[in-house]
Amino acid sequence: MRIAFDAKRALHNSTGLGHYSRTLISTLASTFPQNEHFLVNPKLSSLFSIKGHNLHELRPPAWYPGFLSSLWRTKSCVTQLAKQGVQLYHGLSHEIPFGLKKKGIASVVTMHDLIFERYPKQYQWADRKIYRAKFKHAIKNTDLIIAISEQTKRDLIEFYQADPAKIRVCYQSCNPAFAQQIEEAEKERIRTKYNLPHRFLLSVGSIIERKNLLAVCQAMALQSKEDRLPLVVVGNGGAYKKKVKTYLAQVGLANQVIFLSDNPANKKDPSFLTALDLPGIYQNAAGLLYPSTFEGFGIPVLEGLFSRIPVITSNQSCLPEAGGSGAFYVNPYIPEQIAEQLHLIVNNKGVVEKKIEAGWQHAQHFTPLKTACTVMQVYTELINQ
Repeated sequence: MRIAFDAKRALHNSTGLGHYSRTLISTLASTFPQNEHFLVNPKLSSLFSIKGHNLHELRPPAWYPGFLSSLWRTKSCVTQLAKQGVQLYHGLSHEIPFGLKKKGIASVVTMHDLIFERYPKQYQWADRKIYRAKFKHAIKNTDLIIAISEQTKRDLIEFYQADPAKIRVCYQSCNPAFAQQIEEAEKERIRTKYNLPHRFLLSVGSIIERKNLLAVCQAMALQSKEDRLPLVVVGNGGAYKKKVKTYLAQVGLANQVIFLSDNPANKKDPSFLTALDLPGIYQNAAGLLYPSTFEGFGIPVLEGLFSRIPVITSNQSCLPEAGGSGAFYVNPYIPEQIAEQLHLIVNNKGVVEKKIEAGWQHAQHFTPLKTACTVMQVYTELINQ
């Protein structure tokens, strides 16, 4: 089979969509070496690469104007795909190019979430219009839709009246590095490099309202000094981040929350920017806090489970799908509940150990291999129709 992928985020994005794309592409290429995989990349990447004998990067022709790279990705690339004999195109993040059907190329699109429809006030008007147009085009014109959770499947049907017969739920995985036990010497190197506290809690993700970091800080303010551990934050943001920092200053906790992305050295460090050091940061942590109010899936939850650390997450949207019986759940709008679970993971070693083991077992349902095989079943179903 000759398969093409929208590789824009795989080769340029350091957040969740990029991690999903890289893990899936690399696992498919290694697990199914008989297939040829083409990475549709609008411009040269300085951060990421995905290598393999059956992986081929496809970029605009040398004569193609650079300022039209977006046009090439959304339309003009189809001619090159046809010349390469591509049979199937996988849009890895909500969109597919125009004209695939005219060239006889089957298509699959992964839909991660419709958060901008649920929380429109958190997005610019123009962004909502662009997202809606891209999403609707993909849903209407693709052959099959991959939803990354049952929650996303329900949202596709509710907001866009997507045909349930076209939707296949294929859960995400995370970088397999999180499942590898890191040696103590490497963990110490990571602790020293990032000046991490001896014991700390971890928050990973963009610092935006939906991720709910403010509620975590409010829960910390409710804790006794004996219970409270410092919080290390991996992620960045704008106005909401300023709001969080203002609150921390008001309650006297500014020195208890460490924003790693604020460190000038980290802003230039490839190992930090590409998340190469992230598994080591996880495995140094005493627990992960991820009480997001809504997600399409929630990869950090899986990263925490694979890292064998306790995970506190939300009891809403898809997050119970990701965490299963291995996570501690809270109502994300009630800081008191977060504080109660923080007290538990700091003081009840027996309960924590049982949860960690349950989390590890649950995470085995989301290995990169299982995800790749599930996606390949979708490809095979489509090609054999």
